[in-house]
Amino acid sequence: TGKYLATRDQLVAIRAGGLFDARSGTMLTNQVVIVRGDRITDVGSGLAIPSGANVIDLSNATVMPGMIDAHVHINTGGETEAQRTLIALSNAQIDLAAGFTTVLDMDSRGGYNTVDIRDQINSGRVQGPRMQVAGESLNPRATNYYPDVRTGRFQEGFIENKNVNGPWLARAAVREAKLHGVDWVKIYTTQDFAGTMHMWTPDATLVNSPSLTFEEVQAIVDEAHRLGLKVACHTYGGEGMASCINAGVDAPNHLLELDQDGIKVLLQKRLPFEATLDDLIALEKGDLEATGGRNSRMKLAEQAVRRAVAAGVPIVFGSGATSAAIPHGKQANQFAYYAKWGLTPTQALQTAYLNAAHMLNYGIEKDIGTIEKGKFADIIAVSGNPLADVSEMERVRFVMKGGTVIRNDFAGR
Repeated sequence: TGKYLATRDQLVAIRAGGLFDARSGTMLTNQVVIVRGDRITDVGSGLAIPSGANVIDLSNATVMPGMIDAHVHINTGGETEAQRTLIALSNAQIDLAAGFTTVLDMDSRGGYNTVDIRDQINSGRVQGPRMQVAGESLNPRATNYYPDVRTGRFQEGFIENKNVNGPWLARAAVREAKLHGVDWVKIYTTQDFAGTMHMWTPDATLVNSPSLTFEEVQAIVDEAHRLGLKVACHTYGGEGMASCINAGVDAPNHLLELDQDGIKVLLQKRLPFEATLDDLIALEKGDLEATGGRNSRMKLAEQAVRRAVAAGVPIVFGSGATSAAIPHGKQANQFAYYAKWGLTPTQALQTAYLNAAHMLNYGIEKDIGTIEKGKFADIIAVSGNPLADVSEMERVRFVMKGGTVIRNDFAGR
């Protein structure tokens, strides 16, 4: 067994003052959680503490399942491959320490080091959250038009050597991704410029020029599902968004121009809406400047989320954490926005539990997302009551992943 995995014979009892039942959305009191090895073997009030158990006293805290962030990018820089990987691992560990015991990396940007990091975490050689990864995205999108600065043949080759022009090449790209060991395929279907206009038209509407065709998206989704992979889509609106949701991508992201027609498709296909807010918070200032204060991606996200919540579309927690401007470890600031935009505090918290677990691959919701018998002992704790103040989730003080204590700021108090 690896250094960072719990031993099979370890026995731990956690005394919980409050315990959030993420399935029912209720707060239970005076619970005991029994952990053997990396799994929860029992949970309830008045349970006898087994002899020989290591007791962790969280009787003055609120105990919750480990959170799930279903949209991060752990690769955030570095000049060499080794630097990139070390920085990426560090970001994953920052997320874990903040209480995110499971993350989905949505685009490793220039390699497949996230596959290796995931595997090394799973083996217990290094510490980190549970990871599902998309590896390199299939990405014909450009955020703006760009000059060709290379010498030699003008415009030689495809951006990042990704040729998904046509359904059969799109299928081939999915197969290649599968060969590299990914769990997900990530696509982008809206470009952010049209002609000389970048992001916003003069009347402050969002530019949504499509990239992939519906047939290409359909081929990617079909091939991925054949091979046991799931598909995530970055899309803001228009034809690109229609392609993603109508093709049934598993994780529709952003959906800034989600209207009632789009909501009908989500409901019919039982798709969630992954609203990533941390990246939009970082873009707010520039958006307002570009539109003379008339519009921003954050404003559009609020309208889309409110519509989806009113219609009963499940919201999945994904932050977009990726850089100094959109930092790892601070993602829990999103709960306050959800609670303001139509979700109850309980529903806001549930975005990072069963909603997210259900969206992930391999039926992992049977193992994570709640504190229940048989599940992984992925457990966090905060001082106050997050149902009264969701910002408590920004101050996680205890983290256990798979029965291993990552941090305990309550010890010795």
